[in-house]
Amino acid sequence: MIASVRGKVAAVSLSTAVVEVGGIGIELLCTPTTLATLRAGEEAHLPTSLVVREDSLTLFGFTDTDERTLFELLQTASGVGPKLAQAMLAVLSPDGIRMAIAGEDAKTLTKVPGIGQKGAQRVILELKDRIGAPTGSASAPAPTAASAPWRDQVTEALIGLGYNAKDADKAVTAIEPEAGDQANISALLRAALRTLSKA
Repeated sequence: MIASVRGKVAAVSLSTAVVEVGGIGIELLCTPTTLATLRAGEEAHLPTSLVVREDSLTLFGFTDTDERTLFELLQTASGVGPKLAQAMLAVLSPDGIRMAIAGEDAKTLTKVPGIGQKGAQRVILELKDRIGAPTGSASAPAPTAASAPWRDQVTEALIGLGYNAKDADKAVTAIEPEAGDQANISALLRAALRTLSKA
């Protein structure tokens, strides 16, 4: 298993990053939170999880080992594959997921695209005794300096999670007052998702 990668970030897209390791560009699927911490040309160290399928090998990258551990644990629940586990980490922080499961808060889990009421209850039932207590670790990315680019990043992340462009744009406009001068992409994405869940 590839446990982590370290190298120069060659490219960052809406859902992936390419990290150069020993002359090879390795593509990692990452959440918007993780992608927001990466800059092309800078060195990065990302814990990873390799998902092996009959027709593919997919490497997922994370901000820290806590995210990776939770990603792998979530997949042990019935009906939760790697993409849904990644969507859960995109919408909720690791501690947010732990608190929702430990507190049997199905409503919070249904904010994740692809999880309905029954799915949320199944995840709670299967993981409640194994999820552990919130760690209190902060894995929020460093704020980005520019105010305009965050709109595109959050909009693209919402579209990547399955929302249509019109709804994504409305949600981004609704949270604009929260952005200020220093936009924390992770926090703004979660705020936009909360806005969409109320709609």
